[in-house]
Amino acid sequence: MAAKDELGTDRDPDAQGGGVQSVDRALQIMEILARDGHAGVSEIAEEMGVHKSTVSRLLGSLVSREIVRQNSDRGKYQLGFGILRLASSIPGRLSLVHEARPVLERLADEYKETVNLAVLRSNYAVNVDQAMGPSTLATYDWVGSLTPLHATSSGKVLLAALPAEERAGILKAVGLPARTPRTITDRDALETQLLDVSRDGYAVVHEEFEIGLTAIAVPVYNHLGTVIGAVSISGPAFRFDPENTPGLIESLRDAGLGISAKMGYTRR
Repeated sequence: MAAKDELGTDRDPDAQGGGVQSVDRALQIMEILARDGHAGVSEIAEEMGVHKSTVSRLLGSLVSREIVRQNSDRGKYQLGFGILRLASSIPGRLSLVHEARPVLERLADEYKETVNLAVLRSNYAVNVDQAMGPSTLATYDWVGSLTPLHATSSGKVLLAALPAEERAGILKAVGLPARTPRTITDRDALETQLLDVSRDGYAVVHEEFEIGLTAIAVPVYNHLGTVIGAVSISGPAFRFDPENTPGLIESLRDAGLGISAKMGYTRR
């Protein structure tokens, strides 16, 4: 009787790595199906460079566990509901604060300013973690602070990601009060700026929340591609100019995507 690998499939002549190689190939199949939506045995075998019988046996194991299912109309395969059971157990075990912490610290060390992680709660941006830059001026602890969505960089990132109806409901409830003379209090002007935020992938505020304070923020996504938070860097306006600091915007974007990847986000 032929030997079995870890997936319970018969080894064939090209399965030189045994069970570990079978696991790797099974993962390759799932990645192909995730990328293409569906694929046939021949297509998968050709891309992987293996015999069709190998792909068929691996697909059989994945189908038996409901990780993959076969489309009866065309005979092609696609990811099944079993993959959702596995995926759904992940987000609940991931802590956004825990996963983001090393990134916040790295940014604070690199740019010598205060870095915050904020989420949307009760119509406000709530700072849930902070890494302090080495400057003696960066001494305010923002953790737990409720900050207005329309006047902060994190808030604008969170607002821009909301459906129009939900955003309208929040702004109707809290209004657009002026925090400084530079705060945007006109709804149309704010909506125009939020379109820019969505297009550019970041938001900058110059003394809109507090005189002398400049900040820039980018979104953090979850495994579904939904914005679940924002990472911001803030500093005194006299020295912190994010749009003219070489590499800062790109570095902050990469940081946001890095945290997002830890939360299961895959950029398509």
